[in-house]
Amino acid sequence: MTDFPPGLLILNGKSAGNPELREAINQLRDQGVEIHVRVTWEKGDAARYLDEACELGVATVIAGGGDGTINEVATALIHCKHPHTPALGLLPLGTANDFATSVGVPDELDKALKLAMAGNDTAIDIAQVNEKTCFINMATGGFGTRITSETPEKLKAALGGVSYLIHGLMRPDTLKADRCEIRGEGFHWQGDALVIGIGNGRQAGGGQQLCPEALINDGLLHLRIFTGEELLPALLSTLSSPQESPNLIDGVSSWFEISAPHDITFNLDGEPQTGREFRIEILPNALRCRLPPGCPLLR
Repeated sequence: MTDFPPGLLILNGKSAGNPELREAINQLRDQGVEIHVRVTWEKGDAARYLDEACELGVATVIAGGGDGTINEVATALIHCKHPHTPALGLLPLGTANDFATSVGVPDELDKALKLAMAGNDTAIDIAQVNEKTCFINMATGGFGTRITSETPEKLKAALGGVSYLIHGLMRPDTLKADRCEIRGEGFHWQGDALVIGIGNGRQAGGGQQLCPEALINDGLLHLRIFTGEELLPALLSTLSSPQESPNLIDGVSSWFEISAPHDITFNLDGEPQTGREFRIEILPNALRCRLPPGCPLLR
């Protein structure tokens, strides 16, 4: 019998028919591992299944899906009032899988499932937006957000992360800047932002390293702004001299406030949120997550 603690898998309904996943689960069960499976159908299912997980006394709740599924389960965990809240496990089954990839979760489902059940139980941060919505990986704004939120599902399924770039080039009307003002601890900037990345994690959009120095347990958010009124001149300037580019602005703070004279949209781990005022703050050590040894996003 394998000495794994009991777990409950909250599985995105899109992945319910995955034969490789079914085989990995059956193999663990044959070894005596206690693993329950619940499939989501609509928003709010993750919170309801977490309540059930606490009643069952499992040690781990596993988010099986993409970044949005991980976000939903992580958010439910930080709002859980149970005295013995389970740890979060990660089973990447989405298109981009940015958070799981960046923390070092294996691509092979059987290995990822074992790590999700019995990996190192580590306290990590999560970010909260306007004292309500959360994200575990990254908030992205600008034309990249419009691309990721509008890219057809069939294109994502066929091409993965590359689909975002292709769809963006097909839609030149999305390649415009957002005028805004951003404040943080010792930080103030205002101007035209083509891309805004505010990261607890490092990458978004299928592997784009927007916040390459971010850590998930340092109590800080990392900000990167790609500025300019037009994409191509700013892009050429940055590619020719990335270390000296006037179009890249970086900042680090435990909170950032963004205001704009018009509606702007932030993508919070795959979930769009639109408004004119945003306050994003880090919640240090807000949940426990099962991570591989040598995870690159830990200090």
